[in-house]
Amino acid sequence: MNKPELLVTPLNLKNLEVLIKAGADAFVIGEQRFGLRLAGEFSRDQVKAAVQLAHENGKKIYVAMNALFHNEKVDELSDYLSFVDEIGADAVIFGDPAVLMAAREVAPNLKLHWNTETTATNYYTCNYWGRKGAKRAVLARELNMEAINDIKENAEVEIEVQVHGMTCMFQSKRSLIGHYFEYQGKEMEVDRGNDRAMLLHDKERNNKYPVFEDENGTHIMSPNDMCIIDELEEMVDTGVDSFKIDGILQTPEYIVEATKKYRKAIDLCVENRENYEEIKDDLLNELEDLQQDHRPLDTGFFFKETVY
Repeated sequence: MNKPELLVTPLNLKNLEVLIKAGADAFVIGEQRFGLRLAGEFSRDQVKAAVQLAHENGKKIYVAMNALFHNEKVDELSDYLSFVDEIGADAVIFGDPAVLMAAREVAPNLKLHWNTETTATNYYTCNYWGRKGAKRAVLARELNMEAINDIKENAEVEIEVQVHGMTCMFQSKRSLIGHYFEYQGKEMEVDRGNDRAMLLHDKERNNKYPVFEDENGTHIMSPNDMCIIDELEEMVDTGVDSFKIDGILQTPEYIVEATKKYRKAIDLCVENRENYEEIKDDLLNELEDLQQDHRPLDTGFFFKETVY
């Protein structure tokens, strides 16, 4: 049975080092100039150091280049791709075809993971990008378990699924909050480090949506964190290749603890299913204890009818 990769988003090099010891297999890093909603900002020197550290420990580094690119950034893609290729990163995550076209020219052997966050909803589209050069498709977060299994059974590429963390509900390239404060005659310091976020409070439903702005615009995140640590069996049996924990807007300690628990769950689910069945509820309860009071855990869309 294939053991899924445990993919994690570190905040910095120190956090990455601890996450290696916690059992993560691979990491998503980069800088917000090229990547969307990263847990932490990594300069070129830090990306290079991360690749070296990961490879020394038998782990992988995927560099995010899945931002929405306008003309003024297109000319920068080739240089950044050349850098990523030269330092030996294991893959680049992309959504914009401009990245794929630039990679063909300057880094034809660099592995590519297709991730548009929302449009990977069927295996035909995954296979389309696979035939264009992608080796992996990152599925949309709004898919139920039946759809995920159907895609995996018919996919010609690796399949990655997010299993834990918050998800993005809305993005605009515009600085909506900053412009609103300006319209009100106020000043607002735009958070470009993702260290903190404002909360949009829906009093009627008692939901609090994290909102932050960075170089890529305005992002409104889900009020709950998805968690399926107690429902991994079906995707493991189907052969999903990578399970992702998204640590955006979380503390280093939270990401490490979540990684440890998913490492244990994945190992047992593959190697000792009976033991996994016995402790999976305990693992879920332990993760619930880590949650902020205003952020309950749920199972996302995994067991819901997908509505568009």
